[in-house]
Amino acid sequence: MEFDLKCTLLFNKSLNDAREPLTDFVQEANKSNPEKFHIQSWLIEDNKLSLHLLSRDVIRAHVYLLQLKKKLDTLLGKKNHLGLRGIKLDDYHILFDLDTIPLEEIKIPFAQIDIKKKTVSLRIQDKDEEFLTQNYIDRMINLVREKAHFQRYKGKKEDWKLLWESSQKKPLWFKDPTEALSHLGWIEQGPTKGKWFFRPPAAAIMCAMAQIAIEKVLQPLNFQEVIPSMHVPLTTWLKTGHLEGMPGEIYYISEPVTRDVKKWETFIDLLKIKKEIPIKEFSQMISTPKAGICYAQCPNIYWSFSGKTIAESSLPLLLYDRSVPSARYESGGRHGIERVDEFHRIEIVYIGTKNQLLDIKEKLIEKYRMVFNDIMDLEWRMAQVTPFYLQQAGQIIEEEPNAGTIDFEAWLPYRGDRDTPWLELQNVSIVGEKYIRAFNIKTQKSILWSGCSGIGLERWTTAFLAQKGIDPKKWPPSFQKFLSDLPSSPEFL
Repeated sequence: MEFDLKCTLLFNKSLNDAREPLTDFVQEANKSNPEKFHIQSWLIEDNKLSLHLLSRDVIRAHVYLLQLKKKLDTLLGKKNHLGLRGIKLDDYHILFDLDTIPLEEIKIPFAQIDIKKKTVSLRIQDKDEEFLTQNYIDRMINLVREKAHFQRYKGKKEDWKLLWESSQKKPLWFKDPTEALSHLGWIEQGPTKGKWFFRPPAAAIMCAMAQIAIEKVLQPLNFQEVIPSMHVPLTTWLKTGHLEGMPGEIYYISEPVTRDVKKWETFIDLLKIKKEIPIKEFSQMISTPKAGICYAQCPNIYWSFSGKTIAESSLPLLLYDRSVPSARYESGGRHGIERVDEFHRIEIVYIGTKNQLLDIKEKLIEKYRMVFNDIMDLEWRMAQVTPFYLQQAGQIIEEEPNAGTIDFEAWLPYRGDRDTPWLELQNVSIVGEKYIRAFNIKTQKSILWSGCSGIGLERWTTAFLAQKGIDPKKWPPSFQKFLSDLPSSPEFL
């Protein structure tokens, strides 16, 4: 890496009487590490000191400049009663290499970028001292590298490796469950895009799925229920990476600017007169979002332990939430009840030592295996996926040994033969120290890891109905123990 920095240091008064100590200072600085760092030139203009700094490799000119600032402030303050008032970055040219040649143009804020093969020329101009002290420059370099690396993974969600698959099952029907339930009036699309209303028969099936998950998976493993908020602050998603990874998939929450009815009077009057929503006036009465609707329940669960030191005797923490629906803006990706903007799932979070989490992972897998084999009698499979398993967090990471995600997938006969895409209906993940560090969660002695597992009730329902149909009499006897008959649905004339 090469760093070529031109900057101006501003003092409280003229530097003309400080030429001698400045000359000695520059000579001494250039002796310290001449191969890695050099003050190429310096110039005094009244109260301004212009510096041209060159550095290579691990010594970054902008970092070294801040060290020089402290030394100069001390030196000239004592000898010449000069006070350093600030730094202005005039021109900063940085050269560094990428691991691979980018596939397309890369742009980032605050900089001009030119890339030739693997070499990046990054130029920053006319910035203030905050730009140097807030570590923006190092993040910009990392961002260019991340974007180049990401281009190699674009459109590639994950690497997939089959771990286990059940025997083939003869499906009882070949219909799309969503279309069948809609035709019967058991579900109704709406009231807005990607949402569904589940009438009693469909709701009973979803509730049976939740009952199975709780009684056969969570309670035997001693998981305890929590109830988090469905509103997630943007600052929480900044820590988890969701805000970087998928800002275009979040449903944001805007608070009213005020509760004062008088301030809302024009909006209300227009509503009454026009009988339609006056969007312009409405937009003026709501604030910029500071939070969003739950994307996944785990961020708020982690937030609840932020800055806490958990007693070793409380480990592992085994928690789940079933109260908060999740919302994701799917746009053109919606399909049926299995890929929606609003869905219901049981979110499982586990925090403990590495060995504790590996044990929990294996126990969860066995419980899910029992549910899908012995209760639902599904045709399904397990696969190790190597993401980016944290794609939703906007990061490409090297996985920790023993960390990662296992997906559980079910065949959907209505889609066609077994070569067509299967439905991911379950996962088990260990994410190492990622969220532990993000929320500064500690214990007395051990290093903590965490993991999560999401039970999507719409996905379980879709997989089961796609293979077993909607007639309870034809369902496996083991499932009928949880739901043997369906409530009636309203008849419409």
